[in-house]
Amino acid sequence: MKQSLFIILGVFMLTAVSGQTDTVVYAVGKIVNQTNKEAVNARISYQSLPFGNIVGQLSGTNYSIPLYGGEKYSITVEAPGFAPSKYMLDPATANADRKVIQDIELGIPSTAAVVAPTAHHVGKVMRLDALIFQQRSAIISPESYPELNTVSDMLHSNPKMVIQLEGHTDTRGDAKLNLKLSEQRVDAVRDYLIRRGVEKSRVKLKAFGGSMPLSKENTEEAHKLNRRVEVRIIEN
Repeated sequence: MKQSLFIILGVFMLTAVSGQTDTVVYAVGKIVNQTNKEAVNARISYQSLPFGNIVGQLSGTNYSIPLYGGEKYSITVEAPGFAPSKYMLDPATANADRKVIQDIELGIPSTAAVVAPTAHHVGKVMRLDALIFQQRSAIISPESYPELNTVSDMLHSNPKMVIQLEGHTDTRGDAKLNLKLSEQRVDAVRDYLIRRGVEKSRVKLKAFGGSMPLSKENTEEAHKLNRRVEVRIIEN
């Protein structure tokens, strides 16, 4: 599944209790044509309820979304030629595998279907989920360029916007080396944006190493979730 711009604000850190590891519930599902049940490549946007403190966006024919803090989420699915579809995801309905399974069928649009644009408000945090670095380095892989181009386009479309790039690693390894690596990676992302015409003064940097994991589980899926660069809007 190709993921585009992924956004997270107000991350909930799940704490372990008395020898138990924390848990993360995932919402998963397929996107299909309502008429013939064929897969549809769609854009999936979601936000936590009721205040939208956690928001995100990805794309593909299926999705997997971590649900934090026991909150319900709204999800909107859009694809060219189809009407937008909206659902509510409730982590309380998760199965024994900690998954909320919700396949989504897209139907023919009505002429009045209008999707409101997402506001880029101060405080919003966008996770660059398709950003890939070479292992244990700050070299950006070429498959990351489309998502970074989306960030530069956003900055060019909002000339007053100032962002902060926040780098995170997983919790394994030496803490000092992890902090250094996260610093190098956000610096590399800023350099890429500068090459795309973004002024250096509009891109601040902050590195956290492995000090702010999204999940403390000792699984490869959790480690992948923790390795991330986030874009925080600090002025607009």
